[in-house]
Amino acid sequence: MVDDQMGSVEPAETGSENTTDIEMPSMCEAADAIRNGTYSALDLLERCISAIEASNAELNAFVYLDFESARAAAAAVDARLARGESVGPLAGVPFGVKDLEDCAGMPTTHGSLLFIDEGPVENDSLHVERLRSAGAIPIGKTNAPEFGTLQFTRSKALGVSRNPWDLTRTPGGSSGGSAAAVAAGLVPFATASDGGGSTRIPAAFSGLVGMKPSMGRIPMPSADPSHTVVVGIETVTVRDAARHLDVTAGPDDRDRLSLPGITNSYERDIDHLDVSSLRIGWSTDLGFAVVDPEVAELSYAAALVLARAAGTSLIDLDVRLTDPVAAWFSAGALTLWVDVFEKSPYPGRLGDLTPAVAMGLSATADRPVPTLTHSLMRRMQLEHEVAAIFDSVDVLVTPTTAVVAFAAEGPPPTTIDGEDLAERFGLASGAMSVPFTMVANLCWNPACSVPAGLNSDGLPVGLQIMGRRHADDVVLRLAHLFEQAQPWPRHPPL
Repeated sequence: MVDDQMGSVEPAETGSENTTDIEMPSMCEAADAIRNGTYSALDLLERCISAIEASNAELNAFVYLDFESARAAAAAVDARLARGESVGPLAGVPFGVKDLEDCAGMPTTHGSLLFIDEGPVENDSLHVERLRSAGAIPIGKTNAPEFGTLQFTRSKALGVSRNPWDLTRTPGGSSGGSAAAVAAGLVPFATASDGGGSTRIPAAFSGLVGMKPSMGRIPMPSADPSHTVVVGIETVTVRDAARHLDVTAGPDDRDRLSLPGITNSYERDIDHLDVSSLRIGWSTDLGFAVVDPEVAELSYAAALVLARAAGTSLIDLDVRLTDPVAAWFSAGALTLWVDVFEKSPYPGRLGDLTPAVAMGLSATADRPVPTLTHSLMRRMQLEHEVAAIFDSVDVLVTPTTAVVAFAAEGPPPTTIDGEDLAERFGLASGAMSVPFTMVANLCWNPACSVPAGLNSDGLPVGLQIMGRRHADDVVLRLAHLFEQAQPWPRHPPL
């Protein structure tokens, strides 16, 4: 939670007498309104500050705030506009930065006691740097579980984040603080990262859009030996996700996996790309998952709407995959060791770590090369199986998660539809609430979660749209067609 150590919330200074009348716009709406003079960047910033002061204490979405720097940046945008100068495509839009990502002048704790006493970092991540270059204004850091290891947001260092749709539930993880902030209308968007679903799971649990780009679409010049992690945002519209990709995509020599620059515009493509000839496949369970019946029903109904909106029909697939959960755990262990390596916590500081992180380190500390090789072969087999799916269809649609948001403090459910997950899946049972998202990370496919509807308890359900590698434009176009055919509420009812 926000405290004196992590930064304090300052009293709002009214930018104009109309500040409190501004409804929280989407990212694109905000940027366009500031550019055309509907309201100023300071007006919108003060609206965000007021919302944070009113709601952050119960949500624990932001864990560090810097209003002073944000006000200076907003004033600079307004001054440039007043002089008739051009501004970037996101100019004046406040945003939150996930606390696994560096933002100059703010601390990066990784949700861990190992880093809680570190001071502000000096440099932005490349992702944040590109957002700033487009004119967006970082306002603070959002909560994340330790090293992004959980599908809910809780840590010893920063506490529990809560879902605006139901404060007893989680907003998901690991981008849970970002999702809570956007779903509650505290900021128009917030950054996310996704190594196994950490953008899409919070989007599904919190009624948001969560786009995971193809691996390398947005460069990440940092160590990720698992080659699963990509960055993105939590937002309320597909157009926001498309413009974000227009702003942040493009190569960087520090990331050997980064893709060549794009010649198209994703924002333009969501309105004009022809997808009428696409083959859209559906799987309820990918051949292994156990899914809550209401989640399955709502997501299947949404998939039918998507197919009709695209001018095609839905193809029911009989999918059989090598267990992606086991493959993902093996890959993720590599990145976890890099995350903690500089602090050398093993085994001396295991007690400071959350149980999931400590268990992951202990289980893999002495892993021999043959075991690692077996894990790599399992992943290669999965890649071949997913490629075979895309021989028969162009897009694979599934539920985003197997359940709706569970208790904010965790743990994930131990049973789904009456089936004992531990009995069936053993040590992997803790991840079986979110079994669908890892495939796209392991195989480098673009995938987007969009709101499919609300269950009988009024909680959001997500639909995942996964495309061929590099077909980010197709995924975004389909997501936008669905958005037009079945609009969703941007925020929970008051």
